[in-house]
Amino acid sequence: MQRSPRSRLGCILDITGAGSLIRSLVRRFLASPVNDGIIHLAFMNRRTFIKASLAAGIGATLHAQHRPPTRILLRSSWQTVNIGDIAHTPGMLALLEKHRPEAEVTLWPNSVDRGVEEILRARFPRLRIAKTKAEQETALAKCDFFLHGSGPGLVGRRELKLAQKAGKPYGIGGITMTDAEIKDQRELLSGARFVFLRDTDSMRAVQASGITGPKIDFGPDATFAIDLRDETAAKALLKAHRMEPGAFLCAIPRLRWTPYWEIHPGSTPPNPERIKVNEEFAERDHAKLREGIIAWVRETKMRVLLTPEMTYQVPLLRTLVFDRLPNDVKPSVTFLDRYWLTAEACSVYAQAAAIVSLEQHSPIMGIAAGVPSVLVRQPTDTRKGRMWYDLGMGDWVFEIDQTTGAQIAARLTQIGRDLPAARAAAATARAYAHKRMAAMIAAIP
Repeated sequence: MQRSPRSRLGCILDITGAGSLIRSLVRRFLASPVNDGIIHLAFMNRRTFIKASLAAGIGATLHAQHRPPTRILLRSSWQTVNIGDIAHTPGMLALLEKHRPEAEVTLWPNSVDRGVEEILRARFPRLRIAKTKAEQETALAKCDFFLHGSGPGLVGRRELKLAQKAGKPYGIGGITMTDAEIKDQRELLSGARFVFLRDTDSMRAVQASGITGPKIDFGPDATFAIDLRDETAAKALLKAHRMEPGAFLCAIPRLRWTPYWEIHPGSTPPNPERIKVNEEFAERDHAKLREGIIAWVRETKMRVLLTPEMTYQVPLLRTLVFDRLPNDVKPSVTFLDRYWLTAEACSVYAQAAAIVSLEQHSPIMGIAAGVPSVLVRQPTDTRKGRMWYDLGMGDWVFEIDQTTGAQIAARLTQIGRDLPAARAAAATARAYAHKRMAAMIAAIP
């Protein structure tokens, strides 16, 4: 029986006695742009084929070695009073490391204090950080591409405009946008190579605005890619709080409006309207969270660790949650009495059985580690909560004004009764998030 050209090629590739170098170069040749003549090559004699393969492979290797790396300037690291805002940066850096390993990445941060710079440098030793004005100007002048990182909106719009003015290509990766922001920043958005929105509500709003030019698509929050760890700190914390790995729930509170007037009293004046909303809904919202905690303890017999996502939440762990639990549940619940950083939080979340949170980014860190995570969504928390639906986690998100504490409790106990199934669901959501984030990085020229 006469073999087809492709069958003959398969035989040629199985070169008796060929070394691994030749085989790898042959594969490189087949993957190179010169493979248009591959069928013709199938009929070459073995010696000619090997010579051609070696030449193509060595040529491709030398070309790759002499090609200068892409210099990417990442605008990110918005603030350090929130482990979620810290998390955007290592998540995006992990994506760049995986999908653009040859790139030279420089970070242009708002803030890397509180030990965040040390965490980033430990995980990403090649990372450059432009902290001074001179360093930032130099980084902008030298960069090949300006990337606005994941976040609550165009936090770095001023720097994006500088990149636009300097003629640098730029893109926006994984943000939420309001209709007003889209309208105000129309020119800036139009000039981007791409705009990836971390929720489909924002994506549809940008598409409906009639903006043309950039690629507009869904790209989840880069925190879904985070892999920071501080195992030493986590081990000590879990031991101190008597938490058994894989057998505890983490619960995170949140007021409807972040009280920045308390966090930054020198620069943010009190907002009476928002203070009133917080006072009106604090007990109502957290009573539902407590109902879930109570059911978890009583029905699964597992413990609970109350943790903060923002600095202001540390005292609330006790006053809004722990102190108001029934006496039979309190012995199984404990709380942090301090703020923590993202690496330690990620290590603790990765060892939890499940997470329930009124904040967004702690459960994202949970999903990044394959841990079942339930989001209790407040109406003041922007469009970003749509991500849970977008990633197929509709069963794990509760709109708080349309939800009872009993419903949250039922979902948590369901997760606790069948952790393997819940972990499989978390893994599926994580895989889809990574697929969409990979597409976001692939859009960088």
